[in-house]
Amino acid sequence: MGWGKNTNIVPKGARLFYLPVETRVPLKFGPETLTCVTCARVCLDVEGANRRAASGWGETPLSVQWVWPSALSYEERHETLKRFCEWLAEAWSRFDYSGHPIEIGHAFQERVLGKLLEEFNRGRAGSEPMPWLAALVCCSPFDLALHDAYGMLHKRPVYETYTRKFMNEDLAAYLEPADDARISFKNKYPADYLVTPRPDTLPAWHLVGGKDPLDVSECDGTEPDDGYPVLLGDWIDRDGLKCLKVKLRGNDLEWDYARLATVGQIAIEYNADWLSTDFNCTVTDPSYVNTILDRLLVEYPRIYGMILYVEQPFPYNLETNRIDVHSVSARKPLFMDESAHDWRLIRLGRQLGWTGVALKTCKTQTGALLSLCWAKAHGMTLMVQDLTNPMLAQIPHVLLAAYAGTIMGVETNAMQFYPEASLPEAEVHPGIYRRRHGHVDLSTLQGPGFGYGLDRIGRSI
Repeated sequence: MGWGKNTNIVPKGARLFYLPVETRVPLKFGPETLTCVTCARVCLDVEGANRRAASGWGETPLSVQWVWPSALSYEERHETLKRFCEWLAEAWSRFDYSGHPIEIGHAFQERVLGKLLEEFNRGRAGSEPMPWLAALVCCSPFDLALHDAYGMLHKRPVYETYTRKFMNEDLAAYLEPADDARISFKNKYPADYLVTPRPDTLPAWHLVGGKDPLDVSECDGTEPDDGYPVLLGDWIDRDGLKCLKVKLRGNDLEWDYARLATVGQIAIEYNADWLSTDFNCTVTDPSYVNTILDRLLVEYPRIYGMILYVEQPFPYNLETNRIDVHSVSARKPLFMDESAHDWRLIRLGRQLGWTGVALKTCKTQTGALLSLCWAKAHGMTLMVQDLTNPMLAQIPHVLLAAYAGTIMGVETNAMQFYPEASLPEAEVHPGIYRRRHGHVDLSTLQGPGFGYGLDRIGRSI
């Protein structure tokens, strides 16, 4: 693409940093448990018309257990993700492509990322290939930094730039409607599907991990004594929580049912209103989920009514695992998460019976926005889910939820698992690193790019 509009930018260089974080309590992901994470932080330099230059920042936790469930050791997968991030830093520095961030980000994913992953995996011959989801997560801090840099260059919030004025092409250049949908993306832009003005407060979802003690009888003496709550009831009391997301196993029906019923009873006791369930891709038969829901409806109808949606019970490789899920979505809204890599897979999911999409900035800002537009145009419901985002990663995450118009607020749980990691950022943006009255407050996120306010955050890299 030529220079086109004088608002276009070109990537010019990328710097990569690693920020290690340890959890205060373990977080269970399906069959694995997270006790530490490395956040990849990126500074991306861009150049605009008349040689104007700017830099932007992006950050994503390299959540090994989520992006790459495997029997391989954590350390092998962790080091592999870091090496791929280093490959990406070189690739982004060489990507001589002019346009709006959505155009550049889309072109990078379509033209570079897949080939780079294939080459990277060939170089690891004999080892288990790194999956596409992991590649997207490694790419996301670069893509986020690209969007931030664009806003910094034009001195305005980046969400104000997802319009005809700034973009060279409409959404028809990227998206195709479903065959049964009488819609068109011609002359449509992301701004047409965003909530404006954005709300400054959002209901906050609390994660009830598979290893979280629910009452004193489940404590074993290893719980941290650091001033933060441990028991679910104490969290609800302290933060005024109304929304609880329950991690389940997906391969132990009795445990899952008992866990959901117990959390529901605690929610009722402490005046929380909503539940969601997350099986983390471990279920292979819809009857597993249906049995739990149907039993709840009979034995605990109030708890059944509190379940707002069901999240990704089934394997995330949707093309390989084409499970008809209409029977589940007939009972409760059913949201794609790990499966929703892009709008094409969302289109397939809709055919199979999925009714909602859980967006994540860790699969790139560009991809999240295009998925948002496709899903909204087809009447699908949205949620924005957390990757336990600390520090800078929390800011684009909550902004996406505010502009998306979700079914109910945003999941945000870094304050549960590593609250101390974000203390410098919390000095500037206290409302998004501490939940109050069941909400997060985004009102301090102002100014260009994502509104980080880096000049006021006392963190050195």
